[in-house]
Amino acid sequence: MASGVRDGRVLPLTRGVAWFIVPFLVVAFAVLWPVPTDTDALFAWHIVPTLTPMVLGSAYLGGAYFFVRAGRASQWQAVKGGFVPVAVFATLLGIATIIHWDRFQHGHVAFWLWAGLYFTTPFLIAYVYLSNRRHDPPAAAGDVVMPLTAARIIGVVGALALVTGLLLFLAPARAISEWPWQLTPLTARVMGSVFCLGLAGIGALLDRRWTSARIPFQVALAMLTLILIAGIRAHGDFAAANILTWTFVAGFAVLTLAMAIFYVRMERLGRD
Repeated sequence: MASGVRDGRVLPLTRGVAWFIVPFLVVAFAVLWPVPTDTDALFAWHIVPTLTPMVLGSAYLGGAYFFVRAGRASQWQAVKGGFVPVAVFATLLGIATIIHWDRFQHGHVAFWLWAGLYFTTPFLIAYVYLSNRRHDPPAAAGDVVMPLTAARIIGVVGALALVTGLLLFLAPARAISEWPWQLTPLTARVMGSVFCLGLAGIGALLDRRWTSARIPFQVALAMLTLILIAGIRAHGDFAAANILTWTFVAGFAVLTLAMAIFYVRMERLGRD
């Protein structure tokens, strides 16, 4: 079969890269989310307050789930929506590592794992995406698609997350003065990288097939749920007098609930 046929196949390279990345993400989650106070001993740099490592850990577990699904996927369109956001996330963390090189614990094995991961995976993921996208099948008449209005709302939410992420990354000093919990220039850029995962929402607008949006939705719901739990665990880290604190908490809670309801409705529609 010709290599350029749009048959929806997942290339062996895609599966190999996905399975290669999974253990790193699982280990990072295990360090950052359950024991966020131990980053000085266990991670590439000491992160305070505890809410920040838990947010990053939430992104890692969501990423691990995504790459497990990518490694097992039978159709490219089911996982394609996560590759560009992850490539941007990894690229930004690689740049942040270079900018804040002096903030890391260079003698710690965790740092060299971190540096090795973020100096290589942006290129690996981009190459995988460009190689496999040739096989993305066109929409078929029987495909379940998201309503246009819903897709537009998802796209707007994704764009807002992306803008927030870019502001955190490009203007960390301004972000530090406004953010609802304590940040440093490095952690502001790390949080910005996490928010840039919102690119997946823009992808859902560009490709409204539910088969393309379903797994990214699952990833987002897992991440948001873990972040909300992290907010409860580390509620003392929030600045109660900062209006953004309540905007952040209420916004994430409403977004998680709305996405869960929409997900259930689309799943029912797909079974009809």
